[in-house]
Amino acid sequence: MAKESMKAREVKRIKLVKKYAAKRAQLKTEGNYEALQALPKNASPVRLHNRCKVTGRPKGYMRQFGISRIQFREMASQGLIPGIKKASW
Repeated sequence: MAKESMKAREVKRIKLVKKYAAKRAQLKTEGNYEALQALPKNASPVRLHNRCKVTGRPKGYMRQFGISRIQFREMASQGLIPGIKKASW
């Protein structure tokens, strides 16, 4: 499990990106890069990092399901993900 502070930091970044999205787009079209630099660093969408919705793990993230590979495997084995079953041959 990820630290609660890391999860909270990521949520805070998401809120900042949403808050400044329109302003960033406007400044980019105007070409006003000095004003763009003045915006908070965490308002940049590049700073966002995908995390597992269950554990908060930052690595091994499966975008299609929103969870890490480890959680995906456990949930699939338990039959919690519809349409997914373990392959056997």
